[in-house]
Amino acid sequence: MALARLHGGPLDGQIIPLDDADDKLIVPYSETQVVYNRRGEPSNTGPEDGPTEIDYWFDEALEDLTRGDDD
Repeated sequence: MALARLHGGPLDGQIIPLDDADDKLIVPYSETQVVYNRRGEPSNTGPEDGPTEIDYWFDEALEDLTRGDDD
């Protein structure tokens, strides 16, 4: 299992588990979904350095985010 490290957008700094490391990650957020795109190569891929991490960067929200969505 790998971990997705999210950058930017409403979920900045979150780390979530991944079953499959696709190029696009769509994550539920409040009453909408947000899209993150994979960038770079996985880190921590060796047997002794912890779980593999993959960076994903915010691309868009599928609906407009309102100020109350980040409460």
